Amino acid sequence: MFIFSKIVGWFTQPLTWLLLGLALAWLVSAKRPVLARRALGFAGLLLALIGWQPLPELLIRNLESRYPEIAPAADLSAYAGVVVLGGGTAAGRLQQSHSQPLINDGGERLAVSAALALRHPALPLVYTGGEGDPAGGGPSEAARARQFYESFRIPAAQVRYEAESRNTYENAVLTAKLPGVNPQDRWLLMTSAWHMPRSMATFEKAGWNVTAYPVDYRAEDVTVWTRYSLLGGVSDWQLVLNELVGLAAYRLTGRL
Repeated sequence: MFIFSKIVGWFTQPLTWLLLGLALAWLVSAKRPVLARRALGFAGLLLALIGWQPLPELLIRNLESRYPEIAPAADLSAYAGVVVLGGGTAAGRLQQSHSQPLINDGGERLAVSAALALRHPALPLVYTGGEGDPAGGGPSEAARARQFYESFRIPAAQVRYEAESRNTYENAVLTAKLPGVNPQDRWLLMTSAWHMPRSMATFEKAGWNVTAYPVDYRAEDVTVWTRYSLLGGVSDWQLVLNELVGLAAYRLTGRL
């Protein structure tokens, strides 16, 4: 199931569709020139639309607006701790070549959780993440997160790690089995805002009592309809399509 989900994820990438259109045009160009022209037209239209960012940003904003943002100075004394979902560190293959902790564009998961730990010394963190990259290599996500937290001098006793999960469903199930973790207590769940709807539903289905603590916002409040960037559009479409397909797959498999 895990490998299958990664294959499906590859087909949600807009550039994959573009390459398939070009490949189809090349394969049938000799025997079916009309179909080849249509495939090229599809690829050209897709190339033009991919870079128009307002549409994917609207979809991202819809995901990000499901749960309210929590103020940094909010009173968190009623919570047993914060469950931080993996996804904020650079790949293990890259990390193993460097001594300093490396983060990716979802690094707010680490940065905000570290700030909370420093602001609330009595608030435990539970970081959950094994290795979601099928190619693997290098230290696990949890090990990379440990390196990050240690660089901020967060006490080792304040952070627990779950290092076997490969996706959101396994985050919820395996973290609940950690010693000293009671899912029935009140927990904060921290992940990217666009990933929060699937995360909350998955954790609640697994029996957790969680409150959303969204971070890592991507969509602006105001839509700039003239914005065009091929690079930005590819990134936005890949993110939102992968998440929407993930939501649909989790519903079909009863995980939320």
